[in-house]
Amino acid sequence: MGVMTEPEAVPNDERLVAAILSGDDEAFVELVRRHKRKVFSIAARFVRDHDELDDVCQEVFIKVYQNLKKYRGDAPLEHWVSKIAVNACYDALRKRSRKEDEVPLEDVAFALRDHSRDEMPSHEAWEILRHALAKLRPEEQMVITLLNLEEKSVREIAALTGWSEAKVKVRAFRARKELKKILEDSHGR
Repeated sequence: MGVMTEPEAVPNDERLVAAILSGDDEAFVELVRRHKRKVFSIAARFVRDHDELDDVCQEVFIKVYQNLKKYRGDAPLEHWVSKIAVNACYDALRKRSRKEDEVPLEDVAFALRDHSRDEMPSHEAWEILRHALAKLRPEEQMVITLLNLEEKSVREIAALTGWSEAKVKVRAFRARKELKKILEDSHGR
């Protein structure tokens, strides 16, 4: 016969949520510890510097704490936290001022074309792309980043943003078209 073991020493997310809602601050610290890496990974795609990254991630966990009573448990907590992170990033993109880039765009087409054969694009190419993305509207930045950089499916993006799948497709089409125009305009084509 097998030996009975004590219940799991580390509570699952459902138990953590219940403990937090009961006033256990240590349970919230554990929730942050578990989901911090995912939140930082999502936010890092949308922010420009370390300070902004910290601010966005802090905002995510504030929103998680404030809205924990609304968590229904019909999806894993990680998905719910990810959706809050994406929405916080979208809010940050909308708030960000539309300053002119200090660094002029270089020949993006050349930089990306040279590195498109099974190689990661160079740091230069990523910087050029980042500057071009910064010129897009927030919803365009969001959809391009999630679809092309995070490699999320249209269905996943719809779930994360609350947009319909048709709206995701339309925004992605328009965003790519606008990004192409920005890149071409910046290179005198």
